[in-house]
Amino acid sequence: MTALADMVEQELARPVSTTIRDAAHAIARRLGGAAVLFYGSVLRTGDLDGVLDFYVLRTADQRTNLLSRLIWPDVSYHEVEAAGRTIRAKVAAMQIGTFERAARGATLDTTIWARFVQPCALIWSCDEAIRQRVAQAVADASVAAGWFATLHHATAGSAGDFWRSLFRATYSTELRVEASGREDQIIGYDRRRYDDLLPLAWRSGGVAFERTGERLSPRPTERQLRAIAAAWFRAAQAGRTLNLIRLIKAAFTFEGAARYGLWKIERHTGVRIALTPFRERHPVLAAPGVFWRVWRRAS
Repeated sequence: MTALADMVEQELARPVSTTIRDAAHAIARRLGGAAVLFYGSVLRTGDLDGVLDFYVLRTADQRTNLLSRLIWPDVSYHEVEAAGRTIRAKVAAMQIGTFERAARGATLDTTIWARFVQPCALIWSCDEAIRQRVAQAVADASVAAGWFATLHHATAGSAGDFWRSLFRATYSTELRVEASGREDQIIGYDRRRYDDLLPLAWRSGGVAFERTGERLSPRPTERQLRAIAAAWFRAAQAGRTLNLIRLIKAAFTFEGAARYGLWKIERHTGVRIALTPFRERHPVLAAPGVFWRVWRRAS
């Protein structure tokens, strides 16, 4: 996995601003994290007026409740003062061991390997051993994604063809509603990266392939193809139910949900709604009243 590992190491070490790094470290301390991965649109744009996306990974000896162990990740919203400004972040947190299993496709989940086959940065880890575990997991995510990509594009094609087919399949499995062409937008941020990544993932995953110019033809063995198809079938059968359960959990356990929602409303509509104690404690119950006030002010 040397070439793939080298590519992952370079991406994880990409520079980020001190402001973002300080905010990530502060959030990791709040949540008892051992490492923080940074991904999403702000990683690409550097727009600190947006909401940053972090994954906080915890070590196995850091206690979590039973619900968090069974239904992960825990989702929360944070505001951190750094470099004289407010940094906003939406944070998912989970055990690093669970992250490792999900990244290599060893769970029913598709969200981890599908997310971390995309660019990310490791902006803080508590020690070198944790850093190496996270780097290996991110490399494993590319291998898992490469395996599943062979299943969803049956004919020869460009690397982009395989990635587009794969991302469309994950959206359906994850009960996600994405705008048409979302997969093109993801790949379009750095087409060369995805062109380079797929052959590396196949080689690391032991999938034979042929290349003719820009066209790739995977040649998995019958045994490999059966294993890939069986793993996908299990994930597809469970995926929508699993993600529905996660949505229900998030509706009642999303720490900072009201603060996040009111900030999003003001950002997108210009309507400012006060954060009352009731709205902060009971965001689900308060939502209808908030939407009514937004509609009245905007109409």
